[in-house]
Amino acid sequence: MAIERIYSLQILILNLIASILYQSCESFLTTPSSIINPSKVKQVSWKPRAFVYEGFLTDLECDHLISLAKSELKRSAVADNVSGQSKLSEVRTSSGMFIPKGKDPIVAGIEDKISTWTFLPKENGEDIQVLRYEHGQKYDPHYDYFTDKVNIARGGHRIATVLMYLTNVTKGGETVFPQAEEPSRRRTPPKDYLSECAKKGIAVKPRRGDALLFFSLFPTAIPDQNSLHAGCPVIEGEKWSATKWIHVDSFEKNLDIGGNCTDLNESCERWAALGECTKNREYMIGTAELPGYCRRSCKVC
Repeated sequence: MAIERIYSLQILILNLIASILYQSCESFLTTPSSIINPSKVKQVSWKPRAFVYEGFLTDLECDHLISLAKSELKRSAVADNVSGQSKLSEVRTSSGMFIPKGKDPIVAGIEDKISTWTFLPKENGEDIQVLRYEHGQKYDPHYDYFTDKVNIARGGHRIATVLMYLTNVTKGGETVFPQAEEPSRRRTPPKDYLSECAKKGIAVKPRRGDALLFFSLFPTAIPDQNSLHAGCPVIEGEKWSATKWIHVDSFEKNLDIGGNCTDLNESCERWAALGECTKNREYMIGTAELPGYCRRSCKVC
């Protein structure tokens, strides 16, 4: 009888442990930061590759990012095309700030979600930049990839951008791609729904919680000039957004692009053997202004 009681007690304990583990797993699997629903992703364009994830952020996440940024906002700057240094410009008139990676569990959860959706490592991303656009403020057409040596020294080119909309905007504030090609199946919003700026290309209207993902490079790592985009002026209301720029390599790694005869990717030798020095010359060898990543394996130095 004593053995039976011990056996019954063991079964009871095991069932209790299993119940606790199940509840813990269920809680983890249903947290917003761990769920990606492909059915909520809509194609915006194929040239450039651009997609909108409807309801990517929760209201709590949107409010949290805004609350972290409100007291830290400063006039936004742009990168000089030659020196790579930040400077103020009328091209970009918003205000913004950066939230350090993993600042708190909510920020870390958003970063996890971005990495899961994009299939790109978290370490390749910059800190999240939160931006506020007030009436009349905008960002003229520009590329997110760089044309200077300074900025690609850390992580290489920006390959992708995730732009998260934290508020609705009554009128204006759209993200527009002037050179994009619209897919045949995309449902085009009515023209009176968009501002005049947004009618100059394929546009995405800010909607709280939605996220826009677009790629600035082709899969061959060559810059995609179709990725030219702009933030249209806000006409009515206020626009808050959060941007995560993602690089081809770890943003924590400083790449040596000073002209030394080195490879910057461990796969360079294999790629060279497959003929990529000829097929993908811009990435492998580069130019005098922007050296490539596999110069040694391509035997150009």
